[in-house]
Amino acid sequence: MIGIMIAAGAVVVTFLLKGVSPVILINLPAIAIVLAGTFGATIGSFGMADFLRFPKLAAIAMKSYRSQAMVRRQQLVAFAERARREGLLALESDIEGVDDAFLKRGLQMVIDGLEPEVVEEVLALEIEAMKRRHARGALMFGAMAGYAPTFGILGAVMGLIAVMAHLSEPEKLGSGIQVAFIATLLAVGIANILFMPISMALKARSAEEVVERQMALAGILAVQAGDNPRIVAQKLDSFIDPKVLAAGLKVAAGSAAAATAAASQAEAA
Repeated sequence: MIGIMIAAGAVVVTFLLKGVSPVILINLPAIAIVLAGTFGATIGSFGMADFLRFPKLAAIAMKSYRSQAMVRRQQLVAFAERARREGLLALESDIEGVDDAFLKRGLQMVIDGLEPEVVEEVLALEIEAMKRRHARGALMFGAMAGYAPTFGILGAVMGLIAVMAHLSEPEKLGSGIQVAFIATLLAVGIANILFMPISMALKARSAEEVVERQMALAGILAVQAGDNPRIVAQKLDSFIDPKVLAAGLKVAAGSAAAATAAASQAEAA
């Protein structure tokens, strides 16, 4: 959202520096041909059901993403420790507190005794299905970023045709040419300030979620295999950005030290 505001602000400031009011962009014919044309082409390409997800997808793209990688790491390491001590069935009561549906399903399959190959296949298919769903939304906004400039050019050509119809009236030529270029400006601006950034943000968000799902899958299979918790942690660490990992481990170490100190004080009292 901040990036979109900066990009839009750059256009407004440029207008002001040129001594032109940005209000001239509020041109109903230009807005109509660009937006109606782009939305119509999008509906024709992806269908009404996908197009109606526009507000939801835009909201997702504009929100900052909070990675749950460190939370999942701690959960899976804790599950690995308990599974080695008490067996996989001991995890039955623990998974009720898991808020991630993917992780919960995977652990439930492990507890139910499914073969590792089956668990991996089912969860991998679920990841692929998620990637396909996410890719469709990003593809739709990418297509809109391509349609908008085309309709902008169409609007410009229509505006110039209207200008040519009034060649005998020179006082109308300036305003007519201005309207023609406004359509192109609006189209290119909307495509590059709104549609394309949303498409790229959705792709980036999807990639982050896929990595977290893959990390969860690796952790689930490691728990099922009975790996040493330290090995499980090392496997999971490879999926996390080193800076995020270092910060998370530092916070976890501080929390553990505080808990130990509190326990010591309580025991002394």
